[in-house]
Amino acid sequence: MGRVYNFSAGPAVLPEEVLKEAAAEMLDYRGSGMSVMEMSHRSKVFETIIKEAEQDLRDLLEIPDNYKVLFLQGGAHLQFAMVPMNFMKHGKADYIVTGQWAKKAFKEAQKFGDARCIASSEDKTFSYIPDCSDLPIDEDADYVYICENNTIYGTKFHELPNTKGKDLISDVSSCFLSEPMDVSKYAMIYGGAQKNIGPAGVVVAIIREDLITPDVLEGTPTMLQYKTHADADSLFNTPPCYGIYICGKVFKWLKKQGGLSAMKAYNEKKAAILYNFLDESKLFYGTVEKGSRSLMNVPFVTGDAQLDEKFIKEATQAGFVNLKGHRSVGGMRASIYNAMPIEGVEKLVAFMKKFETENA
Repeated sequence: MGRVYNFSAGPAVLPEEVLKEAAAEMLDYRGSGMSVMEMSHRSKVFETIIKEAEQDLRDLLEIPDNYKVLFLQGGAHLQFAMVPMNFMKHGKADYIVTGQWAKKAFKEAQKFGDARCIASSEDKTFSYIPDCSDLPIDEDADYVYICENNTIYGTKFHELPNTKGKDLISDVSSCFLSEPMDVSKYAMIYGGAQKNIGPAGVVVAIIREDLITPDVLEGTPTMLQYKTHADADSLFNTPPCYGIYICGKVFKWLKKQGGLSAMKAYNEKKAAILYNFLDESKLFYGTVEKGSRSLMNVPFVTGDAQLDEKFIKEATQAGFVNLKGHRSVGGMRASIYNAMPIEGVEKLVAFMKKFETENA
């Protein structure tokens, strides 16, 4: 079959150039005589890999010096617990629930203190981002939490909430590095790598240093304290070495593309091709309110579950794979992350036009 156009929401498409480089280095990484997969995390060679990855990420996002970059494990799911364990100093936090992952994070936080949902878009199946300009933020809240891009529902915060001076924590798993962001507006951002930056198994966390203290909830395990990892430069225990190595390659690839401003322009161009078609189509339509649309995840339906099934089946046969929507919502979803080439989206739209003609 050869390479397909992979529209999976994660683990997701990676730049072909990166995969080819990794393949060429698989048996012998730069004369070391071994693969990165079998290399000690304490070796000088790996130390260079992780330090370079961090520096390239700092360059791309222009991360201020008073923020730590951590390469962690456990997926975004573990962060749902680590965030309140480390930062719920007064036992209170406010959550904005705009999708399934924010909802899961909110429910997890309730185990550790008084977590409140201060805004939600669940009333309309998370198809929009609520107005967050004047929220009932608790005076004693330790932080305000959002999931910035909602992978399942295809919504994105295009404006950050007004946190009224409270620290903002954001899960950026599915929009990470798709456009520039001002890191100084956040107390912490984190993202699972398997959507836009690398293989599954790595979480990148960027945290303002003053928040990283030994003052955590009583009983927090050593491994779940950010300070443990910050003090050891992400090498407290064996990190996911190979995953970090691939992330590092993706960071270099992004720099080569012209950085995040160039990436944003490319992503806007790609998304417009698909959204413009959906807005004009007589058969397919998008499920998200226009002002809340994500550049990364585009859910759409025909309105007929059987026709959706037929489309997914025929698309898969034509080499457009993983277009099935999340099991909780059905329909279709095209995830068009950084590494999805523009011709992938153009060819998908051409296929959708053909399908529409044949099934009108």
